[in-house]
Amino acid sequence: QVHVVESGGGLVQPGGSLRLSCVASGSISSINAMGWYRQAPGNERELVAVVTGGSSTKYADSVKGRFTISRDNAKNTVYLQMNSLKPEDTAVYYCNADLTTRSGTLWYRGDYWGQGTQVTVSS
Repeated sequence: QVHVVESGGGLVQPGGSLRLSCVASGSISSINAMGWYRQAPGNERELVAVVTGGSSTKYADSVKGRFTISRDNAKNTVYLQMNSLKPEDTAVYYCNADLTTRSGTLWYRGDYWGQGTQVTVSS
């Protein structure tokens, strides 16, 4: 089965840094894109950053210049380096993987979500 697992969250002071990791595993034929979303209490889930199979990247305006998304294709892993963290960055961060998977002779393209990792920025 396909699994998407995040790690690296925690408590950090304003101005600090965290590095999130997301690993996709299973019967993966190709990774079309992987991205990070976040959801703060009382808010809807929002896009933070995404990297495509062609290595192009997109960022939410609120994190540009502070966050960097990167990918290691050999390890089916995507990272989110978060610098200059602010209290408003506090949220549960979710990894999303747009994957092409296979079961026998059948191929399927769809989104897979991780369980989320908590990031808390507070003094």
